[in-house]
Amino acid sequence: MVDADIEFQRQVVNLVGLGYPALAGMGATEFRDLVEPLRVTARSVDAQRAGGSAYHVGFVIVVARELVAPEVSVPLLTLPGKKKGGVVDRNYKQGELARFVPLEDLPITSAAYLIVDVERGEEFCDVKPVDATATIKARGRTPLTIEEGIALATHFPDALEKNKCFMLAGSRCGDKRVPALWISENAPKLGWCWNGNPHTWLGTASCGSRVTARTSGT
Repeated sequence: MVDADIEFQRQVVNLVGLGYPALAGMGATEFRDLVEPLRVTARSVDAQRAGGSAYHVGFVIVVARELVAPEVSVPLLTLPGKKKGGVVDRNYKQGELARFVPLEDLPITSAAYLIVDVERGEEFCDVKPVDATATIKARGRTPLTIEEGIALATHFPDALEKNKCFMLAGSRCGDKRVPALWISENAPKLGWCWNGNPHTWLGTASCGSRVTARTSGT
């Protein structure tokens, strides 16, 4: 069993060590004060990494793009035992990532929050993202956004595994593209694929809920 307090503190230390406070325009103390109210909620979550999926995480601290943009946070990603930083795929045009926003039914209004009951979604490898998303929603879950996928890979680098990477179908820009995180040249890469195209090495990640210090919801 993973102690929730210990796991929460590990994630906070990880963010501070990666320089998130300065990137968000804050001092370390101010940043810690921002996320600390989430600790109480984290204590109520089973932090044990086990569940219905082969890769399951109890909770993940997410920093919203308003504080740290994906273009900034992706290069901080690394694979286990590797030093090469993550990259944003060149198929994203300059400034285009800003167009990929959460789905309308995923109102995210907090600068920092938890995603709870997180699954990498490898069961959806070789399943069209549009079909995977429908199944996820039918289960009362929701797909992860770009920022949430980055947060998962930030705190759990082994979530990105050869042939078991994942779509981030919670962020869309109004066309048929679906963001995804995968491995390229021994480093994480944020790219995109088509909503109707299945890939044997890409599942669709999801969570059971999103929780701020005050409210919760899916």
